[in-house]
Amino acid sequence: LGSSRWGPDRGGPCDSPSPSRPGPARWHENYPNAKGDKQSPIEINSKEVKHEPSLPAWHASYDPGAAKTILNNGRTCRVVFDDSFDRSVLRGGPLSGAYRLRQLHLHWGSSDDHGSEHVIDGVKYAAELHMVHWNPKHGNFAGALKQPDGVAVVGIFLKVGTTPKPEMKRILEEIDNIKTKGKEAPFQHFDPSILFPKSRDYWTYHGSFTTPPCEECITWILLREPIEVSPDQMARLRSLSKNPENEPMCPLVDNWRPPQPVKGRVVKASFK
Repeated sequence: LGSSRWGPDRGGPCDSPSPSRPGPARWHENYPNAKGDKQSPIEINSKEVKHEPSLPAWHASYDPGAAKTILNNGRTCRVVFDDSFDRSVLRGGPLSGAYRLRQLHLHWGSSDDHGSEHVIDGVKYAAELHMVHWNPKHGNFAGALKQPDGVAVVGIFLKVGTTPKPEMKRILEEIDNIKTKGKEAPFQHFDPSILFPKSRDYWTYHGSFTTPPCEECITWILLREPIEVSPDQMARLRSLSKNPENEPMCPLVDNWRPPQPVKGRVVKASFK
């Protein structure tokens, strides 16, 4: 069989996008939202950001007992939390009411100089962590996806440095148990607030999920200060495979969406 199946220009079985999984530039063919006016991520340009002194501080109260499992779904590494009641919630900042933590996941690159979805003044980070919360006033997660104030995501940048944040260790230690697509492992007693940087400064804007169907229901809270991970920790993320166990190893990398047009949206900052 060899390479003939893929054709001379296709490279190996790891070359994406494939017909079954078109790249971000073609998502709108199946998901019209992807061409909407409030898409994420975006590039944030400090000169165009509006400092909003009245923006309150945000705060999270998370119950470590709510953590359930960690999984590799072939697109990212995700930690899932119990969101059946107001157990782990995010409040304040641009939000009204409490939003429940449902899951966190990461986007990362094939090398340390790119991988984050949001870009700050031209700077790309090695990875971006998303903590996904939803507004229980809409009944359930599916209902929240249909509302402009349905979901709140805290975004945290990861940069590669010499003083890695020990808290990331816990997630990365589990990577060996979820090497291939479809693998899931128990992940208990974890307080995700240990992943927050020291500074609570943030940018906020209205946007969308960065994966199809790209629903425009998200209030983004992007933290200004990145957290540090070691080169070794980044390598562990890149050791995941986007294929199931019985297929060739295909490194799960570059699972980020490029910045989308801002289309007149205003990004507000809680800091000067």
